[in-house]
Amino acid sequence: MTARTIGRLAAAAAVGIVVALVGVTPAHADTVRDYQYWLADYGFTTAWNTTKGKGVTVAVIDTGVNGNVAELRGVVKGGTDVSGIGTPDGQTPVGDNPDHGTMVASLLAGRGTGAGNGVIGVAPEAELLAVSVAFGVETGATQSNDDQIAEAVHWAVDNGADVINMSLTRNTRDWPESWDDAFMYAFEHDVVVVAAAGNRGSGTSEVGAPATIPGVVAVAGVDKEKNASFDASSQGITLAVAAPSEDLVGVLPDGQYAVWDGTSGAAPLVSGLVALIRAEYPDLDAANVIERLIKTADPHGHEVPSPLYGFGIIDPVPAITAEVEPVAENPLGSLSEWITLHRRADTPVDTEAPEAQEIVPIADPPPPVDVETQTLLPTPWTLAYITLPLSLVAGFGTLAALLGIGAARHTRRAARVREP
Repeated sequence: MTARTIGRLAAAAAVGIVVALVGVTPAHADTVRDYQYWLADYGFTTAWNTTKGKGVTVAVIDTGVNGNVAELRGVVKGGTDVSGIGTPDGQTPVGDNPDHGTMVASLLAGRGTGAGNGVIGVAPEAELLAVSVAFGVETGATQSNDDQIAEAVHWAVDNGADVINMSLTRNTRDWPESWDDAFMYAFEHDVVVVAAAGNRGSGTSEVGAPATIPGVVAVAGVDKEKNASFDASSQGITLAVAAPSEDLVGVLPDGQYAVWDGTSGAAPLVSGLVALIRAEYPDLDAANVIERLIKTADPHGHEVPSPLYGFGIIDPVPAITAEVEPVAENPLGSLSEWITLHRRADTPVDTEAPEAQEIVPIADPPPPVDVETQTLLPTPWTLAYITLPLSLVAGFGTLAALLGIGAARHTRRAARVREP
């Protein structure tokens, strides 16, 4: 993503997150609110006439959430650190993408800065739990990244999470057995788990765990025209729904604002909508919350489920108001059945320790190619159809010119010899 400005706001993409180049003073924060197109375009502001997520707790398992920024003050009700390098409350950003968690949290449950200014999340009355995990750095922890994620899920469930947001990927479709127990623990305690699908533009061509785990709400991304984002999304058969993943505005840990693309931002928009549903229908179990989410999604002209949109693009108003038939089981599959099938006792045991997988936040797509600059540089097409032919023509032209000059000189010499 190229750097873009919003008033005094500027941002540039980095791996997994964006960094703000220039801050925005409160007097200019209303400009940031104007850029939150998804609030009105998707009907969140209308849904707020019914509910804003009060009474629902969402755990953000990420790089830590700074609850001291204006938009998140009073929103983070608790937290922990499983990385070994953060603070016990989970509110100190850690890892090589420390901005990631705060950005995600602000899109989910930010409360603005007063007088209609600043970033507001899609569930502004929900409360958050901050669980910090250090991605991409050596922490010295005795637990692997996989086991840290498992611990994070267990902690979130034990501390009252109704929803868990995971804007991260293992970059593989499979997952370790420690996750079997952790995610089963979440499902058995009626928790909805939401995970980002990943981004093609950053090399994640297909959905990876935890978004591949049966029962998890896997989130794809769409652009402003509600078409599947080419770079800021992935595709796969496990997708549940799609949400905006381009030109997303959020808050950084230092209180500045930034713009970024990716399913890292689409996931908290879905987690926020799940919080709205749970607030409006407190007696619904997780399976029926998910059923309401996917049954009211807009299929966008595709048969469902689609490998691009899942069951469709989120539609908050009907998700809150529509009549939806109840279901007895999670419509996104059963992890318990999957474990029975794939972790059978008679399966041969691999005695070699599996190679550890790095758990990373969903990386942002690379910056788009500058077309004006690109025209100055050779490409395979210009080399094949312009540069090479011109070189050949120039070469033959030069040879012909040299032969012509040589012939002319020879003719002049012959004429001089014939003169009396």
